[in-house]
Amino acid sequence: MKASIEKTLKTILPIGLGVFLIWYSYYSTSKEDRQQILHYIKNADLLWVGLSVLLGILTHLSRAIRWNYLLEPLGYKPKIFNNILIILTAYFTNLGIPRSGEILRATALASYEGVPFQKGFGTIVTERVIDLIMLLLVIVIALILQTDIIWGFLQEKGFSLALLSVVLSSGILGLVLLLYFVKKSKISLAVKLKHFLKGMLDGILSIFKMRYKWRFILHTIFIWSAYIAMFWVIKYTVADTTDLGLSQLIVAFVAGAFAMSATNGGIGIYPIAVSGALAIFGINKVSADAFGWIMWISQTLMVVVFGAISFLVLPLWNRNK
Repeated sequence: MKASIEKTLKTILPIGLGVFLIWYSYYSTSKEDRQQILHYIKNADLLWVGLSVLLGILTHLSRAIRWNYLLEPLGYKPKIFNNILIILTAYFTNLGIPRSGEILRATALASYEGVPFQKGFGTIVTERVIDLIMLLLVIVIALILQTDIIWGFLQEKGFSLALLSVVLSSGILGLVLLLYFVKKSKISLAVKLKHFLKGMLDGILSIFKMRYKWRFILHTIFIWSAYIAMFWVIKYTVADTTDLGLSQLIVAFVAGAFAMSATNGGIGIYPIAVSGALAIFGINKVSADAFGWIMWISQTLMVVVFGAISFLVLPLWNRNK
């Protein structure tokens, strides 16, 4: 019973938070501003929106190809088309139930390509580790390129160099103590965390053992470059954002990336996070909100449309299995 309630809460709470944030965003904006935001959304240049969606589709295709580079050393080489359908279906289900897509991917791969669930899920975990590393790399790049602006923003919010130094030092010390505790402790939670960290390390090292490691790395670079490019082209749909530079958009991209993990598909919080990041660079709230909503709506519709189609086509394409 307790597990069932916990599972239900994990599903309902993110959706509820997203709906609340949409309500909050709506009622915290004046009628005139809402009309202006809707004007931007309705009149967004479909050429740039379409190009952003196309880049999004290409990232899924690249993921499908890259997935096989992880599976091949295990003795499996699924059909690329099946990989595409499975990945799109997984993203679609994640909109409703957080993290369900990863389970679905491994299950579908086992059903339609004969890859054991444990092995398929292991490759998905490796993918997630690589994605986390890439996100951290993008964060570092954003901090380096926009150090002055970000530092100025933090100072405006009351952060001082001394305070940040204490926070950073405390964080590093806490991390060292945590790792030492995990290494020495025998309690269940520490053992689970130790296995998780070992799995992350094994996942990273497995890249260098694969046959096509450079292809894997190139696909990874392409995927994350395309993610940022999706942001880049959307800036041309709102007049006030056309002059934004790459480094500024990377900061907004990072904010959006964190928002995506807070609620299902970033519902509600994604436009708010992106708008807040753009505000640092002097973009007015209406234009920043419009940018965030255009980006979120276009990519969410892509996942819903292509994900739903993939959900229907996948069993039909594999009806003999």
